[in-house]
Amino acid sequence: MKSLFYGILLIILVGVGGLVYRNAVEHPSQPIACPLDAEICPDGTSVTRTGISCTFPVCPPPNVTLPNVNISFALPTGLSAAALPDPASVAAYGPSTASSTDGADIIIRQYAIAASSTALATIQQTAVSGTSGAPVSATSFTSTVIGNHRFTVVSIERFEGVIDTAFYLARATDVLRFDAIDRNVANWTNPNLDPTALPAYAGLVKLLATLQGQ
Repeated sequence: MKSLFYGILLIILVGVGGLVYRNAVEHPSQPIACPLDAEICPDGTSVTRTGISCTFPVCPPPNVTLPNVNISFALPTGLSAAALPDPASVAAYGPSTASSTDGADIIIRQYAIAASSTALATIQQTAVSGTSGAPVSATSFTSTVIGNHRFTVVSIERFEGVIDTAFYLARATDVLRFDAIDRNVANWTNPNLDPTALPAYAGLVKLLATLQGQ
């Protein structure tokens, strides 16, 4: 009986193996054909779907993605990641070298909007003057559109050679604050000084022009 059983089992195994081999010969595995659409990166380049899951890869540098706040952007030349200065910060960038955009920093912060509050109230509460330590007057706020987003612009500090300008982006549940901090500004007391020409300010405007995400 055992011999009969093993004989039948052997015949079954041989038959299954033959079917598998025949299927492999007649239907060889085909490469996965992903959709041909492309994702446009913040810097204008594109990436296509790859892998067995046909997902888009992360856009390469100078593109930066911050998944914790659901934004991406192209980092201007001459800046690299730096240490976070405070708990509200989600990203910080400073000069890559001592001679590149010297004294220019960009900091991105996130502030949650309380259930009983509003985006404007959150901006007013967090726009604290670096000079006086008091909230900046709401009458000093201006508004501008850069790229696909509207920002509330606030002058945070202008003292001892430091000029800090914040761009606030209001969203559904939080507010993102982008600071352009120019240091060692020799003519900071000049009332006619145009901050838009300063390295950090100009770099931040370039960054915000590429901003993606809501």
